[in-house]
Amino acid sequence: MTAGAWRLVRLALRRDRVRLPIWILVAMAVTAAGVAAVVDEFPDEASRAEALQGAATSPAVLLMRGVPVGTSLGAVVNFRNLASLLVLAALLSTFAVVRHTRQNEETGRAELVGAGSVGRYAGLIAALVVACGASLVLGLAITLTLLGSGLPAAGSLAFGTACALTGMAFAGIAAVSAQLFTGARAANACAAALVGVAYLVRGIGDALGEVTPDGVTTAWPSWLSPIGWGMLARPYGEERWWVLVLPVLLLAACVAGAFALAGRRDLGGGLIPDRPGPATGSLHGPLGLAWRLNRGLVYGWVIGAAVAGAGIGSLGATVRDAMTANAGAVKVINQLAGGAGGQLVDVFFAAMMNVFGVLAASFAVQALLRLRAEEAGGPGEAVLATAVGRSRWVAAHLACAAGGAAAVLLAAGVAMGLADAAAGGEEGVLTMAGAGLAQLPAALTLAGFVVLVFGALPRFAVALAWAGLVATIVWGMFGDMLGLPDAVRDLSPFSHVPAVPAVAATPGPILALVGVAAALAVGGMALFRHRDLAP
Repeated sequence: MTAGAWRLVRLALRRDRVRLPIWILVAMAVTAAGVAAVVDEFPDEASRAEALQGAATSPAVLLMRGVPVGTSLGAVVNFRNLASLLVLAALLSTFAVVRHTRQNEETGRAELVGAGSVGRYAGLIAALVVACGASLVLGLAITLTLLGSGLPAAGSLAFGTACALTGMAFAGIAAVSAQLFTGARAANACAAALVGVAYLVRGIGDALGEVTPDGVTTAWPSWLSPIGWGMLARPYGEERWWVLVLPVLLLAACVAGAFALAGRRDLGGGLIPDRPGPATGSLHGPLGLAWRLNRGLVYGWVIGAAVAGAGIGSLGATVRDAMTANAGAVKVINQLAGGAGGQLVDVFFAAMMNVFGVLAASFAVQALLRLRAEEAGGPGEAVLATAVGRSRWVAAHLACAAGGAAAVLLAAGVAMGLADAAAGGEEGVLTMAGAGLAQLPAALTLAGFVVLVFGALPRFAVALAWAGLVATIVWGMFGDMLGLPDAVRDLSPFSHVPAVPAVAATPGPILALVGVAAALAVGGMALFRHRDLAP
């Protein structure tokens, strides 16, 4: 049952010899930049206490960042960076597990390997070993980075351990997801959605926390979230090591469940089977095929954006009442909105729309990477063997990605506007819908980048696409907080999006981003037309 597992571990490590080090180096760079930014921005305890006091009374800031655990330098690093690093660790693990389980089955690699003397569970064991090992290395790298920055050893170890164990817990969750679905995209989408749900549940628990003279007491929803457990360990505060037992227990339960489910299904099949198509075909060209392949993804993202937008829109009244006199909270919101300035509520909604812009870009990246999956898996070759041209095939998937990204932003904006109006706000549904669409050019720029790397470097397209998204998020959304120079921040398309509704939308940056997106996409199509199909 387990024969050949260690050979598959070596194979997986060879396949990920570039991808995993990049993830770890990015985590180290974010950690180091975060510490440097805190040292530069809050040089003394008085400035840190002022900022954290304002944040503690702002549910909106707590929703995004978590609760403060003290006024020391390490505590502020915890407040500003731990949540994002926990998400990064979770995504590293989920993608790694699905890649070495469900993706291997989908591409036929697992069947080829399984024809030898390889046990039934060897692939699952190898994926879990690689993902958990990568999580441990990630946690160790973060710990060493924090120690190298001069932060206390106990807090640094708790910080790194929380990241490592959170990643391992989500490795177990991804292992279960890989048994449920027949496609790697569906398994990845499910696991990544659970990361987002865990972050949101943690945020709700922190936002509903009770403010006390010693800080904020987290509400019960945070205890339901694996990301919340990492935050509840309170690095650089009063470390609660016993909380870190919870992700270990979740990992054990999920691993046991994954092995049990793996024994109940056929190779290549999932416990949730794909629905059979209609008896007669109803597709109309490559655009119809692209829509059929991506419609489930579009529906899921649109519904999620609408729900999240409604929740954020309902916070408008809280922002008006609780944050006006909080200089620290105002500063954080202004940073997230790119220093837009203006009315506080407008700046808050602009910052939240920037987040939805990132989500729309994430959707576009995921949808366009279907091109690479179709090319490597075989169906793309069959389609291109017909009268469908290469540029037309790519353009169909690009149209679905662009339309889906626009739908995600519209759903978020409309839901946010309706929720704000229900809470007595005055922003207006059309204004918020326009604020959402203002983020579309930045998402399209990422879509153009994906087409470019698909055309130029198909075998590295997946890694480069996600790396590009992460880089633009770090440079654009968190560049100010990390103290990055303006030249680096300007590399992100999100740095050039007008912060609507805090400022009026100007056509110059929007048209420039659209032009860049079009140039990248056209360049990628041209490169794809002149290369061979890559396995």
